[in-house]
Amino acid sequence: MSTAMTSSTFTRSSAAATTSGQAASPRRPGRGAERTPSSGGVGVERPSLIATGILVLGALYCLLPVVWVLVAASKSPDELFSTFTLAPSTHLGENLQDLFAYRDGLFLRWAGNTALYAIGGALLSTLVSAAAGYGLALFDFRGKTLFFNVILAGVMLPAVILAVPQYLLFAQMGLANTYWAVLLPSILNPYGIYLARIYAGASIPREMVEAARTDGAGELRIFSRFAVPMMLPGLVTVFLFQFVGIWNNYMLPYIMLGDDKLFPITVGLSTLMNQGASQPAMYTTVITGALVSILPLIALFLLLQRYWQSDLTGGSVKG
Repeated sequence: MSTAMTSSTFTRSSAAATTSGQAASPRRPGRGAERTPSSGGVGVERPSLIATGILVLGALYCLLPVVWVLVAASKSPDELFSTFTLAPSTHLGENLQDLFAYRDGLFLRWAGNTALYAIGGALLSTLVSAAAGYGLALFDFRGKTLFFNVILAGVMLPAVILAVPQYLLFAQMGLANTYWAVLLPSILNPYGIYLARIYAGASIPREMVEAARTDGAGELRIFSRFAVPMMLPGLVTVFLFQFVGIWNNYMLPYIMLGDDKLFPITVGLSTLMNQGASQPAMYTTVITGALVSILPLIALFLLLQRYWQSDLTGGSVKG
């Protein structure tokens, strides 16, 4: 009996020591993160200072050019090269007046052309992307995989490679140096089709489509009444990406257009920049025009931010 009691006591002591050792050795947090105690006694991971510093540097890298444009647009031509880079001035109103008065408001004509190219091209591109993505996601047909792989190859193909062949084609059709020469190439967007296909597969249930067909609804009605509203967050993102791409496009309109009254802002400001070598005062006009040109993009991102950040990401995760 004495031996049994001694063995039992030794077993309980060993178990208590093991439990105490486990409690005294807390689990180490992963590398790159720190744990802070919370009210419930459970550690909470906190981002490291290195990761936060990298994010701050990235934000400064992206915002510094915008700040420079804003400050430089407030300077007179003499102050632009003679004062400290980030020292603001008080000539922004005068520069805006000079910009809008240049050649009887030619900059406003460029802005209108840019809006036409960007809004019209983005809307048509979004419609084509929605239809193509819906068909690729919910229809089964021969060659579907090959067709989708060709689209993916188009995503990796730089658009500048196609600019010269497109110009030769439009020149033979008599469409060069017209609005159509910039609008038509913007309609087909492989990346937009890819995004629409991913979002359609994640957001549209096949059972609902089959039920609508059973009830006698046609394919066009199913697409317009059911599919498009479900795909709307993803289509907003497709529109946003295509709008920004067309708004900032330079090479295609530069090759396609010869009449400066058809120029978008990018090509128009480039022509003003070339005049800066002989007329240094034009540099201030160019910088002010660049400031005005980015304001619509900032407003668009702020308006569509919630769709761009959350809804498409959620659809991609579901897919």
